[in-house]
Amino acid sequence: MAELRFVTTWWLEAPIDDVYRAIAEAPCWPAWWTSLCAVEELAPGNREGIGRVYRTTWRSRLGYRLCFEVRVTRVLPGRLIEGVARGDVQGTGRWRLSEEGRVTRVRYEWRVRPVRRWMALLAPVAGPLFAWNHHAVMQDGAEGLARRLEARLLATTHD
Repeated sequence: MAELRFVTTWWLEAPIDDVYRAIAEAPCWPAWWTSLCAVEELAPGNREGIGRVYRTTWRSRLGYRLCFEVRVTRVLPGRLIEGVARGDVQGTGRWRLSEEGRVTRVRYEWRVRPVRRWMALLAPVAGPLFAWNHHAVMQDGAEGLARRLEARLLATTHD
C-alpha cells in the first residue's frame, strides 16, 4: 500500500494563540472549512486534548468522500497537535505553529496510506491527482481560517 506524504504551510497575519485555538477546536472546523462535511467528537481526552477522538467526513474535489477518526496523541499547547488517523486512510497528522512578529506560520504534515481498496490500488499512479486534491482541500482550510479569524492569508505552500 503506497504512503502519501503532504506538507502544507499557511502564513496568517494573526496572533498564534487565536490560530491555535481555532485549530485545536476541530468540532468547529465545518463552520469555516468548506471541504469538511462533519466532525463528531467521540472522546474528550484530557485537559490538553490528548486522547481526544474525532470522526471527520471530508468532501474531495474529485467527487468522493473520506471518513476517518483522528486520536490526538501529542499536544504542546499553542505550538503542536499530533494525531493518528484510522478509517478510509491510516497514518499521522501533525500541526506545528510558530510566530514571527505578527505572522503565524502553520505547518501541517500528513502521512497516510489509503485503506479504501480503490484508493490503495490507484495510489501508486494517481498520487499526483490525490496531491492536487489534498492541496485544494488545504487551501479551502487556509482561506476559511483567515475568514474565521478576520486575518490576512499571506501565503500557502505545498511541499
